[in-house]
Amino acid sequence: MKRVLFVIIGLVLLGMVFAMQPAKKKRTPRKKAKPVQQDKRVYLVHADNLHYDQFRNDGAQIVHGKVHFRHVGANLYCDSAHFYDLTNSFEAFGHVRMVQGDTLSLVSDYAYYDGDAQLAQARHNVVLKHRKTTLYTDSLDYDRMYNFGNFFEGGKMVDGKTTLTSDWGEYHTDTKMAMFYYDVRLKDQNMYMTTDSLYYDTRTSMAHIVGPSNITSGSSHIYSEDGYYNTKTEQSELFGRSVIRDQGRTIVGDSVFRNALTGVSHAYWNVVLTDSVNKNQLTGDYCEYNDSTGYAMATDNAVAKDFSQKDTLYMHADTLKIFTFNINTDSVYRKMHAYNKVRAYRIDVQAVCDSLVYDSKDSVMTMYRDPIVWNQGQQLFGEEIRVYMNDSTIDWTHVVGQAFSTEQMPDSIHFNQVSSNEMKSFFKNGEMREVQAIDNVEVVYYPIDDADSVLIGLNYTETPLLKMFLENKKMKRIWMEKPKGTLYPMTQIPPDKYLLPRYAWFDYIRPLNKQDIFNWRPKKEGTELKEQKRRKAPKNTVAQ
Repeated sequence: MKRVLFVIIGLVLLGMVFAMQPAKKKRTPRKKAKPVQQDKRVYLVHADNLHYDQFRNDGAQIVHGKVHFRHVGANLYCDSAHFYDLTNSFEAFGHVRMVQGDTLSLVSDYAYYDGDAQLAQARHNVVLKHRKTTLYTDSLDYDRMYNFGNFFEGGKMVDGKTTLTSDWGEYHTDTKMAMFYYDVRLKDQNMYMTTDSLYYDTRTSMAHIVGPSNITSGSSHIYSEDGYYNTKTEQSELFGRSVIRDQGRTIVGDSVFRNALTGVSHAYWNVVLTDSVNKNQLTGDYCEYNDSTGYAMATDNAVAKDFSQKDTLYMHADTLKIFTFNINTDSVYRKMHAYNKVRAYRIDVQAVCDSLVYDSKDSVMTMYRDPIVWNQGQQLFGEEIRVYMNDSTIDWTHVVGQAFSTEQMPDSIHFNQVSSNEMKSFFKNGEMREVQAIDNVEVVYYPIDDADSVLIGLNYTETPLLKMFLENKKMKRIWMEKPKGTLYPMTQIPPDKYLLPRYAWFDYIRPLNKQDIFNWRPKKEGTELKEQKRRKAPKNTVAQ
């Protein structure tokens, strides 16, 4: 019993201890603060005079003299106004001016302002100024909620030295982007653009071409339907087969990048650079041109075309370059460099070499490293071939080093051959009239019986100098200096006399048409010309 009594007394005391401790307070959730709502009421701050007649003026308060309204961070001033308190709007008359911060102002002769829509409709002599950009128009709706104004009865925007005009347009004050439509004209001190649609970024002075557009700058004219033009730097980025014309030269490409200050243009993909004055053309997937220096370059499927003659000459190389000297003077001349795997085709002549240089000052084209030239059934090769022009036609040619000329006979089996150290050919009216073979001359020649056109035999001759005279593409006369030779009947020709030691027939290399110039075919191994060291003039050992 005592143990039970002690347990009961302990529980009573423990309950008294808990009863003496203060009770924990329950936490009450905090109420969220209500967001501060922007006051969208239009407030009349000041007016010299005010009167109100509920039966007149549609319930408007009529205010006069130094009228000042305030609405959502903007201040609006005018000479007089009709204030419609119930619709939160007003009409402003005379010297209307809206100011928003220190970056935007709008002035006009009249304006209607809707406070709920935050829309200002300004009319007559409207001027919108935003930082360094000014927009002039006769009718402008400015949306303060979305920060843009649009005009629809003609407008003019001035951005520094650039002026834009159009029939209709928009200007966004938050992005500083302008959009102009219908009879758009852009002018600055160096260029003039006309188009029907144009986007203009006043932050970067960048005009975005979005429709058929024409740009004139000095003697240069640009046509583009898609591109960008920076009025400050005069740099343009043009796409979609844009065209640049300047003093008889035209550049067309999928993408063209031009700097009008430096006169440099870079064009990519399907590029066509045409010189209508000199009647030639460069094409490729990448081209450069410099107006100020006359430098041009083409690569990636590069082709040079010369259409100064009746038939067009097509020439391909890995890289084609044109250098202009004494530009803009009467003594101007050009040099064209074509290098690595040069192949050329014209109906009457074809050529292959490793590299080529054409100098318009001397009117000479020089072919280097295993050059070969074909004309109908004739083939000519040597260490170096020089072609001298006269008024875009061949005047004479000069083969320097290991010269070799081959003519395929009508039977396609026998070949007339001339081998020498040098060889010169002279032309008149585009036809070969004389051939000279100089030093160590060897000749294999098949005389033909004129009566029945049968080969008489093989004439093998050695001479230090050979001259052949032609008329109507036929041999008329041959002259040789101290010749030594033998005429072999066709049935008694020694096997080693058919072909001269340097003989080679490169029909597998010859370009077949203008498309075949892209197909490089090298000489077969062992048929390349071996470099021969030429004797140098002895040094002068005479005592001075």
